[in-house]
Amino acid sequence: MTTALLVREISKLPWAERLLVVEKTLKSIRQDKQKNLAQAVDALYGDYCHDPELTAFTALDTESF
Repeated sequence: MTTALLVREISKLPWAERLLVVEKTLKSIRQDKQKNLAQAVDALYGDYCHDPELTAFTALDTESF
């Protein structure tokens, strides 16, 4: 189904149902983003724990700028 067709079909719905489609779509996007971020964290966690070059600037965390 193309985007144009989806938009056309959604526009035929009553406004309350269109709003529901938008809400569910946004929720789905947020969940996908959260899932992708969690996977990235899992993939890189070991590197950040064991590679001092990746965490060299954390020594400045307590500095007042």
